[in-house]
Amino acid sequence: MIELPVVEKKQIRKPDWLRVKLPVGKEYAKVRKLVDDHKLHTICESGNCPNMGECWGAGTATFMILGNVCTRSCTFCAVATGRPPEYDEQEPTRVAEAIKLMGVKHAVITSVNRDELKDRGAEIWYQTVVQTKKLSPDTTIETLIPDVKGNWDALHRMIEGGQEVVSHNMETVERLYRRVRPQAKYERSLEQIRRTKDAGKRTKSGIMLGVGETVDEVHKAMDDLVANGLDILTLGQYLQPTKMHLEVAEFIHPDQFNAYREEGLKRGLKYVESGPLVRSSYHAERHVNVPI
Repeated sequence: MIELPVVEKKQIRKPDWLRVKLPVGKEYAKVRKLVDDHKLHTICESGNCPNMGECWGAGTATFMILGNVCTRSCTFCAVATGRPPEYDEQEPTRVAEAIKLMGVKHAVITSVNRDELKDRGAEIWYQTVVQTKKLSPDTTIETLIPDVKGNWDALHRMIEGGQEVVSHNMETVERLYRRVRPQAKYERSLEQIRRTKDAGKRTKSGIMLGVGETVDEVHKAMDDLVANGLDILTLGQYLQPTKMHLEVAEFIHPDQFNAYREEGLKRGLKYVESGPLVRSSYHAERHVNVPI
């Protein structure tokens, strides 16, 4: 029997423009010490965000609520999938206290999907925003909320706490939804954004590029988002978290990111953050000033 050689699939080499500078600066060092001394948890660290130093230096930090086990199995995300344990009802208080302690000027709050909960975790979302505003009235807040699977009562509870920005990430273009977000629906996420806008909120979404989309498909997604009331869009390069996750199809050149930014503004978006290292909360403190 002749044994055939195993051919390993060659990975695309990461380009120079994805190199990240080490975080530095007084404000970064101050937040770093508080996080370490008080054993606080931020997505900035656990997600190895390339912009952590810049964001912390600007007084922005991102927190994840409702645990670290997700009921979804998106192929791009490194968060553990399974049945989450019961949530902590005291979490809103702890997050609010952490934000006050860190002196955060702009807080981004996100969560895993909690599809098994009747209210999708909406009450915890609401209380986290309300209690943060109570302890830190000058802190602005963006909530990056998950897909509520059409539970619109839950959505309205999540967004009525007084946050300045409500975000829900589309993640990719329509054709790739089944591959990238198998338990989500493109039209349903658009409807969630539309309902958020109809409630009078400043709306935001994000798309990661380099998973196999075409330029025309990105343009169509922009048109769909504008038609459903989106104000702010972030575009960044997808990076594979582990070998078990979706592979990078292409590294998008910075010039193309600039072209997407200009195209998005032409198509009616009010603000577009576009670049290889852009993530959902990048420059998030600037987005609170986008007119509704």
